[in-house]
Amino acid sequence: MLLIRLAEECLIGPILSREVKTPCHLYTGQEASAAGVCSALDKEDQVFSNHRGHGHYLAKGGEVKKMLAEIYTKETGCCRGRGGSMHLIAPETGFMGSAPIIAQTTALAVGAALANSIKKNGRIAVTFFGDGAVGEGIIYECLNFAALKKLPVVFVCENNLYSTHLPVSECRPDVPLYEIARPFGIEAAQVDGNDVLKVFEAAVKAVSHCRSGAGPYFIESLTYRMRGHVGPDDNIQGEHTDIRPKSEIEEWRKKDPILKFENYLRQEGICTFDELAAIKKEIESEVSEAQDFARNSPSPDANDLQNYVF
Repeated sequence: MLLIRLAEECLIGPILSREVKTPCHLYTGQEASAAGVCSALDKEDQVFSNHRGHGHYLAKGGEVKKMLAEIYTKETGCCRGRGGSMHLIAPETGFMGSAPIIAQTTALAVGAALANSIKKNGRIAVTFFGDGAVGEGIIYECLNFAALKKLPVVFVCENNLYSTHLPVSECRPDVPLYEIARPFGIEAAQVDGNDVLKVFEAAVKAVSHCRSGAGPYFIESLTYRMRGHVGPDDNIQGEHTDIRPKSEIEEWRKKDPILKFENYLRQEGICTFDELAAIKKEIESEVSEAQDFARNSPSPDANDLQNYVF
């Protein structure tokens, strides 16, 4: 969780100064969701992500150097600088890719789950998507097909209460989002998405359910992004577009998943304050080194513009 947080926070200055030009949808505040789910997976299991995918990429084992280099649009990035923040990939760790078209990687995850089912290789596919994605028809087609074929796929809806700038209460009936899975006969659960242990427990149950051949599982992770929809604070040409009440943001700030887990570790005697500080210092050094690597890497050659295009 700290790696995700610090890797993203190192981008704030460069984004505001326009050193980083690719749009970045920061995951700050939602780290427990990615960390909890991916900790329950094997390396061979496959994860598909969305526009807010930095956390999923890192939690599944993607290299922070390659991620930052991609965000800086450098040749050493995971997509050779062609994709930017919203197109990350690390198939060597099971992170099969992210894409910004809402809900579309859900279909890719279901396709992977179908292949896994046919091959009987024991792999699980996981798709992460936001609450806004449940307004897309493809979600329901995927739920239906996955249920029909009893596919080993976990649907993880990260409900951060806002679809871009629209509160979920203004675009959906007052019904928990995990209930959309029920009509398809899919097991579903809602979990505190800011408590990494509760997310992990729910993910272990979901993965076990899928591996047993019982079909898909749906998790609604209740969480909250602490930054703007895109960029650190949603400033577009000097205009602030974040309409969320400040009091709401402050209430969620008290539920910070990293602070919550640090408190747990100290209270249970698992880590001392000094040990936690040492962990943070080590990760700060790793992120700083990765950012230097990204800055000093070469940009793609203009002569290669048409390479990797099909």
